[in-house]
Amino acid sequence: MKIELWAIGKTSFPYLEEGFSIYQKRLGRYLKFTWTVFSDVKNAKNLSEQELKKKEGQLFLDKIRPQDALILLDENGKQYSSVDFSNFLQRQLLSPQKRLIFIIGGAYGFSDDVYQRANFKISLSKMTFSHQMVRLIFVEQLYRAMTILNNEPYHHK
Repeated sequence: MKIELWAIGKTSFPYLEEGFSIYQKRLGRYLKFTWTVFSDVKNAKNLSEQELKKKEGQLFLDKIRPQDALILLDENGKQYSSVDFSNFLQRQLLSPQKRLIFIIGGAYGFSDDVYQRANFKISLSKMTFSHQMVRLIFVEQLYRAMTILNNEPYHHK
């Protein structure tokens, strides 16, 4: 199975890009992982929140296939410990889906259409992080999960 992370807009901080790159390379030892950045919606400032969420959501929905598992990184999603997340991930990796797609939404979250298509919602914390920071936090947790599943010493209990 292939794991993908999708997000809207570029990262504007080099230190976040560097950290993300480090974990992305590390993940290559364990699985196929790709990272896709969708361009910001044009004229976003002239759109209402609902219109913007709908346009961003359509960017995602146009690329999703029926056999994909879609997991939203959403503040109202289920929270996991790192060990519990690794167990969740293992179950997903054993499922028949071709791709496991994690999505970071835009500033206002996801459209109703994206929520309806989603298989799961996960929250990384009760705290709010910038969408740019979530990219790094998530990829580190994905790496951590893989080391847990492989009984490697990265994660300490």
